[in-house]
Amino acid sequence: MEPMYREEPARRAQPRSIPTPERYATIRAATEVLCAPLSAEDAALQSMPDASPAKWHLAHSSWFFETFVLQAAVPSYRVLSAAYHHLFNSYYQSMGTPYPRPQRGLLSRPSLDEVVAYRRHVDAWMTDLLATPGIAERGELLSVIELGLQHEQQHQELLLTDVKHLFFQNPLRPSYQAGAQARVAMPVPDRPWCEHAGGIARIGYDGQGFSFDNERPRHRRLLEPFALASRLVTNGEWLAFMADGGYERPQLWLSDGFDAARAGGWRAPLYWERDDCGWQLFTLSGMQPVSLADPVCHVSAYEADAFARWARARLPGEDEWEVLAAGFLVEGNFVEGSLLQPRPAWGEGDAPRQLFGDVWEWTRSPYGPYPGYQPPEGALGEYNGKFMANQWVLRGGSCASPQGHLRASYRNFFPPSARWQFSGVRLARDLR
Repeated sequence: MEPMYREEPARRAQPRSIPTPERYATIRAATEVLCAPLSAEDAALQSMPDASPAKWHLAHSSWFFETFVLQAAVPSYRVLSAAYHHLFNSYYQSMGTPYPRPQRGLLSRPSLDEVVAYRRHVDAWMTDLLATPGIAERGELLSVIELGLQHEQQHQELLLTDVKHLFFQNPLRPSYQAGAQARVAMPVPDRPWCEHAGGIARIGYDGQGFSFDNERPRHRRLLEPFALASRLVTNGEWLAFMADGGYERPQLWLSDGFDAARAGGWRAPLYWERDDCGWQLFTLSGMQPVSLADPVCHVSAYEADAFARWARARLPGEDEWEVLAAGFLVEGNFVEGSLLQPRPAWGEGDAPRQLFGDVWEWTRSPYGPYPGYQPPEGALGEYNGKFMANQWVLRGGSCASPQGHLRASYRNFFPPSARWQFSGVRLARDLR
């Protein structure tokens, strides 16, 4: 079969993001819109050490602008509270001792109102700074501000995943958003394979807009011929894996993964529960029946890898995924659509679908530096580089991701045991 894609797909230009006052206000307001359905009690709780209270997300994203922009670039800036520098530092050891992450849910003070006042304080100073004559010539400062806005968008997604995990701990199974959209039963489309001839490919960001430091430098990879599935793995396919003893067969699993599955009592994806009516899953709109055509979601890399073995396939490498995705627009099911749940594949033909949005796609690639990578100097060098150990790469974004935040070269990363993110599976296989 002839390969469907060239070695170097044509890349669509990404416009450069300029941190104007309007863009700053829009992104900051989006975070508060996501918090609007929450009570003050909701916003203060922490469901596990890996999650954070919504109130903390609101404060930490403000801390970022205060610490790395205002205190660094505005001599007249005055902090609202010196205590916030410690309380809302996430992991920047070079900026002081962060408040312990597992204890963020103990911060009953400052109150939610006080955190909102902190945001207003920082926003007022940032708005004035962005309106300063000559700001457009301060390229290095604008780069830090843009990083802060992209960082805020990351926390918008984390906020939703954290709220979902929090509400799942509540026996009332509360809804984050009322009025769940009616789900129409849809047929599961075929899963043709999208083939690539391999060869020397270039990986990493090469545009003129924003990218994180872990997406660079652009470099060459030698790819063997491979194929990626044209769509994501569905709930129906996962049920077949479960029915065939997928969670009980150690030969399908990496050793660490099988140990994690037994220790965690995994028998189905996170948020799945079985009752007299069959399998149900918890969503941000409450409990719903498992839809067979929807992409499976909230599975770990270990589960994804075991499923791939069961399906006589494998997970894609992040380089393989990027080579195929680079030729496509970032289109799909994102947070802006307010569904906040993966939806079935749509469209016809053999081209890849669901590359962006719906669920983050686990790859088999460990998260590490690209050849020639150097973290930025100073405290911002702690943003990505120091996490390049014991993590796996995910690609593509999810139904909780802001659309404008994503691109083909974007590298997300989590420990392979993580299940609370909107993470799913696309299969790959070798062509021999």
